[in-house]
Amino acid sequence: MKLNAGIITNKMEETKKFYTDVLGFGITFENEFYLLMHTPDHQAEISFLLPEHPTQQPIFQSPFGGQGVYLTIEVDDVDALYQEIKLKIPVTVPIRDEPWGDRHFAITDPNGIGIDIVKYSPVQSS
Repeated sequence: MKLNAGIITNKMEETKKFYTDVLGFGITFENEFYLLMHTPDHQAEISFLLPEHPTQQPIFQSPFGGQGVYLTIEVDDVDALYQEIKLKIPVTVPIRDEPWGDRHFAITDPNGIGIDIVKYSPVQSS
């Protein structure tokens, strides 16, 4: 089983530019109403669909409202990516360490989706 999250949006060009330029995603497939993108390592995909498209059923018509969804991207070197990304776009949550072991920061995509970029580390017990 494979999961592919999809976002219905009018912001196709802004979204494509954000995911390619900021996060290094590639384009798996694209047509006039659908965009399928993959992570740099091809391990995960996300798709974007124009709203109200006549080829789509009613359940896939309404655009995303901009709240209540987030993505998590796990990386090996969160500090290096933070330094790179903060030169490109504003960072929503500056890099920080959490008591449960995460080191992460967050950015926001053109659709209002929060993206948590994280390096998981086991919590050191005393």
